[in-house]
Amino acid sequence: MTLILKAFGLVTALILLVIAMLGNLIALGGFLLVAIKVAILAIFLAVVVMIVFSILRDRSRRRHEAEEI
Repeated sequence: MTLILKAFGLVTALILLVIAMLGNLIALGGFLLVAIKVAILAIFLAVVVMIVFSILRDRSRRRHEAEEI
């Protein structure tokens, strides 16, 4: 009888351990997805800022060229 209870306890502990590990794995996956989304957003904003900066620089350059002529 004691052997059966020990085996049942062992199986229960293993199942609970697997459930806890899966929960942590799901939380890690969620964190990684958020981190990837933030990185994509930061890259997008950097590209937009670079485009705006390039447009403004080109307008300034054209204005200076027009003043020289």
